Amino acid sequence: MNPVTATRSIAEIMTARVVTIEMDDSLEVIRDIFRKVRFHHLLVVDNEKLVGVISDRDVLEAISPYVGTMSETDRDRATLNKCAHQIMSHHPVTVRESCSLQKAAQLMLTRGVSCLPVTTVDGVIQGVVTWKDVFRAFLDSNGFTGGS
Repeated sequence: MNPVTATRSIAEIMTARVVTIEMDDSLEVIRDIFRKVRFHHLLVVDNEKLVGVISDRDVLEAISPYVGTMSETDRDRATLNKCAHQIMSHHPVTVRESCSLQKAAQLMLTRGVSCLPVTTVDGVIQGVVTWKDVFRAFLDSNGFTGGS
């Protein structure tokens, strides 16, 4: 492992600007947020504490594919009324800012998650790190930059 990669912390690569939603927010609201932003995870909070994570894939799987089409029925439209707590990943895997890049990558692989919320010991959200952030940091640390 590259020594630079081994010593980098999550604090260096995490996104501090996160969007949170409440447990009772509807899938219609959540879908609209995902349409407006360029990221793929929303953090679910209850009383300002992290309680779950929702990915754009979770929303796509929960909403009927017929919503917005000529074949839409009341039942299809009703899928937009589901709440965040019904589809979120409960008990999210979290890390602290001091977590190493290597440890975060290992956690993502072993736990099968695509993002890690970054929290304090008290559960206050400080940011989020995704598999893309980790992958980009590994590439940057090994001299691979830019490109599409």
